[in-house]
Amino acid sequence: MSKVLIIGAGGVGGVVAHKCAQVPETFSEILLASRTKSKCDAIAAQVKEMQGRDIQTAQLDADDPKNTVALIREFKPELVINVALPYQDLAIMDACLETGVHYLDTANYEPPDVAKFEYHWQWAYRERFEKAGLTALLGCGFDPGQTNIYCAWAQKHHFDEIHTIDIMDCNAGDHGKAFATNFNPEINIREITQNGRYWENGEWKETKPLEIHTPFDFAEAGRKEMYLLYHEEMESLVENIPGLKRIRFWMTFGQPYITHLEVLQNVGMTSIEPIDYEGHQIVPLQFLKAVLPKPESLGENYTGKTNIGCWIEGLKDGQFKRYYIYNVCDHAECYREVRSQAISYTTGVPAMLGAKLLLEGVWKKPGVWNMEQLDPDPFMHQVGQYGLPWVETTPDGPLPL
Repeated sequence: MSKVLIIGAGGVGGVVAHKCAQVPETFSEILLASRTKSKCDAIAAQVKEMQGRDIQTAQLDADDPKNTVALIREFKPELVINVALPYQDLAIMDACLETGVHYLDTANYEPPDVAKFEYHWQWAYRERFEKAGLTALLGCGFDPGQTNIYCAWAQKHHFDEIHTIDIMDCNAGDHGKAFATNFNPEINIREITQNGRYWENGEWKETKPLEIHTPFDFAEAGRKEMYLLYHEEMESLVENIPGLKRIRFWMTFGQPYITHLEVLQNVGMTSIEPIDYEGHQIVPLQFLKAVLPKPESLGENYTGKTNIGCWIEGLKDGQFKRYYIYNVCDHAECYREVRSQAISYTTGVPAMLGAKLLLEGVWKKPGVWNMEQLDPDPFMHQVGQYGLPWVETTPDGPLPL
């Protein structure tokens, strides 16, 4: 039985709060904190109604470590689950080190003024967490997170050598909005409008944004156009999967989404460079975020399914092998369970389960770790019962690219 502090009251924060509340034998007390306390209070009311548990709430500006330190010392959690903005990762890690508390997040750090997300800032904390006897789990969502664990599972149980990995993220849902993002608009649009990158034969190769794309027939989701992007889990998988020759990441987008994004980009609304507006400095992308639908508001009328998984090729017992592992998640079912759409759900469930395994000692070891560096078996044996069952297949033909 452990106390846990959840920082962040967006769509993912709500899912994590609900899912932790469903496991009282591990999460004995829950404190949900955010810059806007009213958002925490609304989630707490939902948790009370749907899960029958009381959780505490607090106002927190996590940009400054001293604020988080003060809240940690007051509440005394064993673990901080960080589902706030990626800009705040380092400040929250600093607070955990100062107070002797374990750390978990779902997205790697990126500086506010540069659209560049890399793990090296957080990997630099390895020695400090190890010396402090504390565990930091990085990227414990779905992608990154469960996709990394799929790769570790495949490496442990299905391959002697992994040569190629293609991570494919499909959302075939319909939220009924003209244009909306399924997670934080600022982070989502910064990610999509950057150049694509993939790793092949020992080097990173760069493409223009959304330049490379191809259709793929996703189980229960249908035939969708998927686009090559750079995504953070590739950085750690390149380091931790020996013998890897190529890794790529793909995400599906409908043409209306692409058209809206192109128009917004052409008129400067996706820029992160501050501009002067009536004597005030504003960032166009932050203004756009303020007028777009909030991701946590999309769940009620969301229909359709997601399909996220890994297509892996390599050798087993000297023979070439193809392997595809994926999860299908239903938007409407997620809303019925925790008042969420599936994108937030697929991120929040692994965060809860990773926290559970850490608190139970299964994944507790000093240092800073990416998910593929941990034993995948305890996670894979439990994740289905918490809402994200997985399917394994051995495709007959190559990935149609």
